[in-house]
Amino acid sequence: MPVPRVAIIGRPNVGKSSLLNWLARRRISVVDPTAGVTRDRVTHLMQAGPRYFELVDTGGIGINDTDRLEEEIEHQIQVGLESADLLMFVVDGQQGITPLDREVAQRLHPLQKPILLVVNKCDSPRTEYEAPAFLELVDAPLVTTSVIGNRNRGELLASLIEILPPADPDEVESGEDLTTEPELKLALVGRRNVGKSTFINALADDERVITSEVPGTTRDSIDVRFEMDKKAFVAIDTPGVRKRKSIANDIEFYGLVRSRQSIQQADVVLMFFDSLETISRVDKQLVESVVENYTPCIFVVNKWDLAVEAGMTTERWSQYLVESFGMLRHAPIAFVTALTGRNAKKLINLSQSIFKQSRQRVSTGQLNRIVRAAIKKNAPPFRRNKRPKIYFATQVDTCPPTIVLKCNLPQLFNETWKRYLLGVFREELPFKEVPIRILLRPRQRDEGTGRALHEWSETDMIEAD
Repeated sequence: MPVPRVAIIGRPNVGKSSLLNWLARRRISVVDPTAGVTRDRVTHLMQAGPRYFELVDTGGIGINDTDRLEEEIEHQIQVGLESADLLMFVVDGQQGITPLDREVAQRLHPLQKPILLVVNKCDSPRTEYEAPAFLELVDAPLVTTSVIGNRNRGELLASLIEILPPADPDEVESGEDLTTEPELKLALVGRRNVGKSTFINALADDERVITSEVPGTTRDSIDVRFEMDKKAFVAIDTPGVRKRKSIANDIEFYGLVRSRQSIQQADVVLMFFDSLETISRVDKQLVESVVENYTPCIFVVNKWDLAVEAGMTTERWSQYLVESFGMLRHAPIAFVTALTGRNAKKLINLSQSIFKQSRQRVSTGQLNRIVRAAIKKNAPPFRRNKRPKIYFATQVDTCPPTIVLKCNLPQLFNETWKRYLLGVFREELPFKEVPIRILLRPRQRDEGTGRALHEWSETDMIEAD
């Protein structure tokens, strides 16, 4: 038996997403006073004692979506209902019973599944006292909660565990499988409507997230776990980003923040482009975030079947990307058609390859031989009447590969020579397609003996471009 699922169900704005975040003790779903923020199914694996279960946040039943995506949202809700082992029916204790609450209750009755009635927003004793009135909606156990007041979280978890189907011997193993680190975490980023969600669904072989021609359909960062060649991966579908001055509300701003957080947390970033659109300022801002975080990146040109019909070639698009993003000229480029899943497996294999590169280490001896040869071929020029000197080099970290160069004065090395040395490293070391971080640090001396120390000066640290 797989890990049981608990679907969080209710009308809009009763606090479903807040409850998910509260139970998970981390911000997973976007929370905003605007009704209908949640559109896709947002999931989180919970462990309470020995039991595992998956929380599934769904869109509000009965929402009138501003982008007319009611049918797509309804499909996601229906999948959540049908796949759930327990329904957590959430209502607003402050507003009392509404006609839409009654509609939700009528929809749950025919399902014949266990229900837990959660009267949320019981921030005062009076509201909690009036909570039993909601029992006319469903004949089910009742728990009152207050996310703001942090009240009854333990009681809610205990009630969920009590109502869940009996534990299966395989449940612990299934739950641990879901908590183990995946082979790779991939963040899909890009501006709005470039096909990120469509590609996620192709990887998962399921309509896991809503896809639409409406820009900005995805609002949450959604982790989708999938398997390929018997290995587990996580793909993070991020909200599409547009120019900062065009961000209309807090929901879009939070989507921008989520995209940048996903870049920081990912093992590899898949930077999506629409093959029929020119590179925009938003694309450049996202690439800047990738560069700042030294995250391995693959440029993914989507909708390639349409580009081929228009007479475009891979050579022209590749050259266009190199000219636009010189700082990532080492990044590999993939051409895919998300709608059909074309080249999806090749892209995942490529992602594994460059992630493996970012985790490699090279010996100090090899590094020093390369540095000595580079200096012999092209010595750093004098600056301030002083000769820049490198005493030795060593790799101190991976992901990204980080190389420390111990020198006399970091300020003496100009940007041109640092770029030259970075190019030498890329040619000679197994880091041809991933970012390399270079730190120049001076040799310090003991004030009493004058002998060189091996500590590094943080204030004089200079990072290579």
